Amino acid sequence: MFAINDITAGVLKGDFLLLAKTISSVENKVQGVDDFLQALLPNAVPIIGVTGPPGAGKSTLISALIGEWIKEGKKIAVLSVDPSSPFHKGAILGDRIRMKEWYLHPSVFIRSLASRGHLGGLTSSMIELTTLLQSVGFDKIILETVGVGQSEVEVASLADTTVVVLVPEAGDEVQMMKSGLMEIADLFVVNKSDRPDAETFANHIVQMIMENGQDVNTIKVIKTVASQGVGVQDLIAAINTHQEDLSKTGRNIKLVMSKVEQLIVAHKLRQIDSQKMEAALKDALKSHQFNIFRFTNQYLD
Repeated sequence: MFAINDITAGVLKGDFLLLAKTISSVENKVQGVDDFLQALLPNAVPIIGVTGPPGAGKSTLISALIGEWIKEGKKIAVLSVDPSSPFHKGAILGDRIRMKEWYLHPSVFIRSLASRGHLGGLTSSMIELTTLLQSVGFDKIILETVGVGQSEVEVASLADTTVVVLVPEAGDEVQMMKSGLMEIADLFVVNKSDRPDAETFANHIVQMIMENGQDVNTIKVIKTVASQGVGVQDLIAAINTHQEDLSKTGRNIKLVMSKVEQLIVAHKLRQIDSQKMEAALKDALKSHQFNIFRFTNQYLD
């Protein structure tokens, strides 16, 4: 593993080679990774999750956010989780097309990660990777999720601020997502708000927030036209306000607790030989007395 000081020095110079290699090592769980992670001293760098259905303009919005933060002299890291390619199991690299103006910028690090079939839309190494990024000199970290449905709620357990991006035509999708994705948003963005019925749709979201017993003064609804930069400053102000309120509500403690639980689960799963377990399950299912709880219990020690 590389020295954390060398990785940080590279980030400050806009050279992300060592960082990229380290991320690959973390993803692949190479020898020495656990000790490396335990030696990290992360800074309080905000993690912003951006999720929502396909076509909502998530990547365009992220690109606009990057532009504003670059003007402030910030260093930005983006982890974009793409659906795994059915051919090589790697990320499809769609973000390299959508955010092409930034991926060679010395103050912006963009990494595509394959979801590898992980149902939550985020890779199982995301906690390790975000903690690494918090330790090497970035000012903002953005998580962009696959955007394929209610499984995206996992972003809420990793991000300090979760932004759900929708478009005015998403009325039916909102109804389907009502019990899942809709409830994990800290901020709603109605993107492409220059389209017809945008105001009506934004009011509909406000009504839904109220129906869920949530505070409309806390959960903001921001209208943007990301491709033109409209409303992006309003979104940044809302993100900053939410970050400031986190410590007051105590949610930051709950967030860390959730991450600890996920790390424990991931560690336990890595100790299990999935091929052997599948073979054992195949044999166990032949019995009419099969009980899933008894079968599972043997792996809980």
